[in-house]
Amino acid sequence: MVSPMAYRVSQHALKQMFARGISKEIVESVLLKPDQTIEQDDLMVFQSIITDEQVNRFLIRVFVNINKAPPLVVTVYKTSKIEKYYEGKI
Repeated sequence: MVSPMAYRVSQHALKQMFARGISKEIVESVLLKPDQTIEQDDLMVFQSIITDEQVNRFLIRVFVNINKAPPLVVTVYKTSKIEKYYEGKI
């Protein structure tokens, strides 16, 4: 969806990635091949379900302002409340 070379990451998003233990590689994989994309306000949300080492499932949500050139990742988080945010069948 979004080429990893064609986007920037805001300082806020970098801080959130670090604080939440979300690697740059995970963000890139969600941007390249998201399970879903959802338009929310003026942002595009790229999201994918991942499984960690302890076999816990999480939804990674990457919020991107696609109106910027290049697109700007504004925040990133993970949640265990997959059903709350995932649209359609899981």
